[in-house]
Amino acid sequence: VKFEELLVARRIQHILCTGNLCTKESYDCLRTLTGDIHVVRGDSESPNYPEENVVTVGQFRIGLIRGHQVTPWGDAASLDLLQRQLGVHIDLLGHTQRFEAFEHGKKFFINPGSATGAYSALERNINPSFVLMNIQASTVVTYVYQLIEDDGKVERNEFRKY
Repeated sequence: VKFEELLVARRIQHILCTGNLCTKESYDCLRTLTGDIHVVRGDSESPNYPEENVVTVGQFRIGLIRGHQVTPWGDAASLDLLQRQLGVHIDLLGHTQRFEAFEHGKKFFINPGSATGAYSALERNINPSFVLMNIQASTVVTYVYQLIEDDGKVERNEFRKY
């Protein structure tokens, strides 16, 4: 199953992108799925995109950042500080091109990875991935789609707001 086949127009209400769309064509492709698109500036983006953004979906405030602001990359203490500064329940961040989702200190952190499997300075073999979130009341269920050796894998994670 190709990733494109999993993305159905009118079923997706919001797109939150951690950067590196790189082209207007990529943005236009996402626009066919929903009109509510939030993008932060990546390494190859227009300076018109913000460095960070906070989006409210249901009961959740979601912080959207590129991820290069967190030093060292992925550091839990730095992520906690950033989450407090933004006042969010969920941090959605990129930069490493590698999927990761975890709960820490009653908050949820998601790195959706790279839908294209783009180059990473940290790793040579990046598995293409993206995340769909289903937000219902005080619960977020994430479905992580990864392409591993030409086979699509789906992983489910659940986070409850305290």
